[in-house]
Amino acid sequence: MKFKIIFIISVCATFQFSLKGQEKEVLSFSSYLNEVREKNLSYAAQKYNVRMAEASILTAGIFPDPQLEMETSDNGVSKKMGYTIGTSVSWTLELGQKRKARIETAKNQAEYAKLQLQDFLRNLIADASVGYIEVLKTKALVEVQKDSYLSMDQLAKSDNIRYRLGAISLVTSKQSRLEASSLLNDLYITESISRQSFSALSIFLGTGMEDREINGDFKAFNRDFNPEELVLEAVNNRSDLLASKQNINTAASLVKLEKANRIIDLGLSLGAEHNTWATNEIAPSPAVNTVKLGASIPLKFSNRRNADLKIAEMGRMQAETEYKQIENSVRTEVMQAYQQYQATQKQLKQFDNGMLAEAKNILDGISYSYQRGESSILEVLNAQRTYNDIRQRYIETLADNAVALVELERKTGIWDIDF
Repeated sequence: MKFKIIFIISVCATFQFSLKGQEKEVLSFSSYLNEVREKNLSYAAQKYNVRMAEASILTAGIFPDPQLEMETSDNGVSKKMGYTIGTSVSWTLELGQKRKARIETAKNQAEYAKLQLQDFLRNLIADASVGYIEVLKTKALVEVQKDSYLSMDQLAKSDNIRYRLGAISLVTSKQSRLEASSLLNDLYITESISRQSFSALSIFLGTGMEDREINGDFKAFNRDFNPEELVLEAVNNRSDLLASKQNINTAASLVKLEKANRIIDLGLSLGAEHNTWATNEIAPSPAVNTVKLGASIPLKFSNRRNADLKIAEMGRMQAETEYKQIENSVRTEVMQAYQQYQATQKQLKQFDNGMLAEAKNILDGISYSYQRGESSILEVLNAQRTYNDIRQRYIETLADNAVALVELERKTGIWDIDF
């Protein structure tokens, strides 16, 4: 008896453990976005741009390398005038603060790369949020489609019994069964779309979603905004606009670098020579050591052609023009996104004012009348379709409102969405 009790307990424990092992991890919205920031492969690849730009700062600060030269010569070949052995070190002395200009340009380029990375993350988080919302929407639509099918399937079973009792005709019974089969096909399609949207989240996470599921509430996507404050926030803080402003600084530093490059550099050299003893009978000479110090000045005739400087100046003017254009686009995008969000908010109020409840009451009333023989099957089907359509449009409007909020915050350059 004791052995049986122990066996039963162990079996139950094993069964409970297996059930726990089958439970899927619920991925909240905030956890999902955190994983996107940490694991998204495209974002990880973009980070290398910043690292390479920061490494360029070190490269820009490197001084020109010195050159070591060594030479030897036979002064007389068959005349026995001795040999000359020499060595020298030469180095280019940069003038015009070229090194400082290179470092400044590299720092501006690195800062520009950082702002571009921030802008990439801004769009990545928004796109990932839209994908998450799409999953929530398709899951809700599956539930609506499932409820519709189960309701119609129950009605079809009831009609089959009523037909056998002679209360309704065979055509009416077949009609309800046909409608249930049609709703089942729609359910299969909706489930397939839902699974596809769920699998698409792995693109943002870089990992599979087989052992996970998500839950959320569309009601968290409600905010009150002042459009003027949104525009001001976007102009001051949107990352792509800040990157464009930084691009002006980068272009200006390139102009300084080109001006510095037009200034000549000095070539300095220091060397020593040793002339061996000459044994020539006519002009013998002792061994001699020589020290040489020299300077070279390049003749930069190329400065007469200042194409590179003109290109750099035109690049700066282009960056300033692009900044003005982006600023105008930002203002327009924010206002358009705000108007879209306001439109979805108004649509939601229509549903909240009783559309869903009224459609449900109509369906229940007609279904009750149908059971009493006071309504036709077509009236029931029309009421069911109307109710289904309103429920689906309500879910789609909730999703559209959530997407509109995401797009508004994307265009504004802010982020405070969490649920």
